[in-house]
This record gives sequence, C-alpha cells and structure tokens, in this order.
Amino acid sequence: DPLQIGSQTLQDRLILGTGKYASFEQMADSFKVVNAECVTIAVRREKLHDSSGRNILDYLDLERTVLLPNTSGCYDAETALRCARMGREILRGLGNPGSEWVKLEVLGSSRSLMPDVMETLKATQELVKDGFEVLCYTNDDPVMAQRLKEAGAVSVMPAGSPIGSGLGIVNPNNLQMIVEDLKQGDPEYPVIVDAGVGTASDA
Repeated sequence: DPLQIGSQTLQDRLILGTGKYASFEQMADSFKVVNAECVTIAVRREKLHDSSGRNILDYLDLERTVLLPNTSGCYDAETALRCARMGREILRGLGNPGSEWVKLEVLGSSRSLMPDVMETLKATQELVKDGFEVLCYTNDDPVMAQRLKEAGAVSVMPAGSPIGSGLGIVNPNNLQMIVEDLKQGDPEYPVIVDAGVGTASDA
C-alpha cells in the first residue's frame, strides 16, 4: 500500500541515506538495485562535491527521487532551523517535490549520537510554524513521541538503536508502544524506525 507522509506519497517503505558510500558510483548503483524512491541528504555535513569536483546531485535521479534534507550534525534547535531552511531553498531551486520536507535531527551527544529531545521538540514546533513537514528523529520514549506528534510532526522516527551501531531493534517493547499510541485514532500515521538497523532482517 502507498505510504502517505505529509503531502508526499511513497510506494516504497525503504528510505536510504547518501552518506558512507565509497564513491558516488557505488551510491548510485545501490539506489538502482533497490529502485530508491526517497533518499536523505545531510544539509550540514554532506559534501556535495567530491575531491575531483563532481556533484552528488548528478548521481541522483531527481526526476523520480524525492530528496529528504536532514539536519544531521546539529546540536541545538537554532542550528537545525537554519539547516532546514537552507535545505528547503536548495530543493526549491531544483524543483524537487520534497522541498517542504525535513528530517529533523538535533543531537545531544557526539559520542552516542542520541537526540536532545528538548531541543528536538523546540525545533519541531518552530519548523511546523514555518510551514515545514517535519519527519522527526527521536529516541524510543513513547511520551516524547506523543509530544512530537502533538507538535505537528508528520512522522515520528524513533531510533531502533544508536546511529551507526548496527545493533538492530534493542527495545521492541517501546517501539510497539509508540506505534500503538501514535496510531490510536489515526491508523495511517507513519512511524519510521530510524537508526541502528544492521541487517536485512532488521529492516
């Protein structure tokens, strides 16, 4: 079934990132293999050009791929707001349909890469006021997940485990509570597990 997230409809439930590939060619090949429909791109940390001056955007199928700018690398709401607005302007310039989308990440620790939930909530409230459709990275706390939905996030994205850990789903009970709570009275509300996925079976 199609997945509705804010104003965008996706046929595919796998959202991929653009970081950590050995080359732009490897990234593009990976996207072709899975027929990627939506990919995230870090506004703050992404190198749009490689050492030879090639642009990452030239390796993305902008005709069929919805780009989801994210605020990865931000540690406070103010910086995240600035990055989100930069991402929106870049995508508007490209005519990309996801220009009002932002994947919000406000980190609280450079060691664990876990979110600062208070700054995340603050940034969500401000971005929603500014017309953004916020897909919100958070921890696996059901109470905070509910607060973020109430603040207007079009999707809540709890971590399965810390970013880059590959540990998989370490707290399935909390994730199940989040799904049940956020879908109560709103069965189509999208909850997306974000971070820590290490294997195909995790996905």
